[in-house]
Amino acid sequence: MLRTILTIIQVLTALFLTCVVLLQSGKNAGLSGAIAGAADSFLSKNKANTWDAKLAKATKWVAIAFMVLTLVLSLLPTAAVAG
Repeated sequence: MLRTILTIIQVLTALFLTCVVLLQSGKNAGLSGAIAGAADSFLSKNKANTWDAKLAKATKWVAIAFMVLTLVLSLLPTAAVAG
């Protein structure tokens, strides 16, 4: 029963992780700052408050949760099949 619950949580975590990664903008999105370099340095001060920064933090924590769940599921003994 525990294995089933953890497996369901792991699948939901994997789906959430996929969504969070896909919502992030690419690294190339900020390369247009070569023309507006002064504005880019001003905006980099508030980088911690941006949507992408929040998504990056969420990605980190959800990935850690996914790895921990994977480790726990791999260490749980499998139930013997009656037969």
